[in-house]
Amino acid sequence: MASDSRMVALGFGKFARADRIFALERITGEERGDGRRTRVWVDGVAEPLIASRTEITILRDMGQESAVAAPVLDEAMDLAARLAAAAEEGRVDLSDLGRRARRLLATTTSSS
Repeated sequence: MASDSRMVALGFGKFARADRIFALERITGEERGDGRRTRVWVDGVAEPLIASRTEITILRDMGQESAVAAPVLDEAMDLAARLAAAAEEGRVDLSDLGRRARRLLATTTSSS
């Protein structure tokens, strides 16, 4: 298997080489929010990095589409959770939510 040295955007201005990422963990509960979506373990870095992107998106960027079991459902649930949290706080960013919804819909209609 060839080494994949592509850079993967983690958000918050952080990037990691795809071939150095060895574990992803979805952040849940009260720890999740304010852009905190995923813990990313990178070879050579003692502590996990906090990514603002979901593990599914990171896996896709790593070229690991086959590792993603139900990407559309997970992204839809993430979008719904963001909308619910924003509505509770009274600060719904329709531009951001619309962009995310269009991207999600595009993944369900694209022919691979």
